[in-house]
Amino acid sequence: MRVDVFQQYESEVRSYCRSFPTVFTKAKGSYIEAQDGQRYLDFFAGAGALNFGHNPDLVKQRLIEYLQEDGILHGLDMYTDAKGQFLQALQEQILQPKSLDYRVQFCGPTGTNAVEAALKIARKVKGRRNIFAFQGGYHGMTLGALACTGNSYNRKGAGTALPDVTFMPFPFGPMKEIDTIAYLDAVLSDSSSGIEKPAAVLLETVQAEGGVVVAPTPWLKQLRSLCDKHDILMIVDDIQVGCGRSGNFFSFERAGIVPDIVTLSKSISGCGLPLAVVLLKPELDVWQPGEHNGTFRGNQLAFVSGTVGIELFQSLNLPAQVAEKSQLLQQELSGIIDRLDARMELRGLGMIWGVDLAPLGNERLIDQITSLCFQDGLIIENAGRKGQVLKLLPPLTASSDELHIGLEIIERAMKKAL
Repeated sequence: MRVDVFQQYESEVRSYCRSFPTVFTKAKGSYIEAQDGQRYLDFFAGAGALNFGHNPDLVKQRLIEYLQEDGILHGLDMYTDAKGQFLQALQEQILQPKSLDYRVQFCGPTGTNAVEAALKIARKVKGRRNIFAFQGGYHGMTLGALACTGNSYNRKGAGTALPDVTFMPFPFGPMKEIDTIAYLDAVLSDSSSGIEKPAAVLLETVQAEGGVVVAPTPWLKQLRSLCDKHDILMIVDDIQVGCGRSGNFFSFERAGIVPDIVTLSKSISGCGLPLAVVLLKPELDVWQPGEHNGTFRGNQLAFVSGTVGIELFQSLNLPAQVAEKSQLLQQELSGIIDRLDARMELRGLGMIWGVDLAPLGNERLIDQITSLCFQDGLIIENAGRKGQVLKLLPPLTASSDELHIGLEIIERAMKKAL
């Protein structure tokens, strides 16, 4: 297959393929292989959709068995065995042991649709239109979710107004110097602030696309209390950093808080198949039948693989694995920064880490580094304001040896670019 087939026939909207200009044919574990036989270590992991790596054996086995038994492939929101098993696994193995009482809503199979559903139900419950989102946040590309996304490049693609969202400061950069919770409280308490009280506050506890910006634990606790004080729902978008990426299954667990609504997608299916869910407290489940629906809200294959993913999360003891590998990544990346240029900033937790090159003042460096990494057999992306953060997102199941190989490639690329 020639690359020019895609260049000739596919829309200009394509993006990742421009950074990784080759034709991929198969993948396994932490590696993806091109048609010329070149193998690439994957530190991108489907933008976080492949926490268990490519083609996990147990997932693949269950999917093949399901297909061979003529299992239902399309079910809308009808009761099916595959859906029932997924619901039971999610409740009994994840939610109930954490004392989390959530109803599960299946929406369209993408993360942005989960965000849309969360925004709709929050507005319906509270009878208010406005939403508070945060500077640097990313929540999807459909209009409602895009309205809550801060990136100006993404927003200008809408071609229309993106109303009913007020952006608030996130504790990052210059905003770390102010008490952002006190500011929020002042805005909400002042009848002359000119800002409409929101139905909900929407946030990522780790802004992934925003540049791997980790919200401090005390800040998350204070935000939860603020929402309670002002009768505002808290929606946590755990689409990219949930399902074990932060160490715990949910990224908000480290703060000991319970959001009112949680959105999950990406790795919830266990292998990259499209699936998205909204978790909402039972008292918020005031939907009328069919009030939010979609032809593909019942992805049966994703239910099968998602059930296996939950099993693997438990059997592999991923929280312990992630804690160990997180320490490795932090130590090794800190060493690289010390050896090359101490002005670079390291941020992250679990198995999402970012090296911020912005302090170096050379906006071309990041593209040079990711390109050199690709030439040397590593797939890695950038993120953050002006794309100046090198973002590491390896599979949670990547071995220590694979992590070391990737880090060596990164150091070589950075050293050459610098």
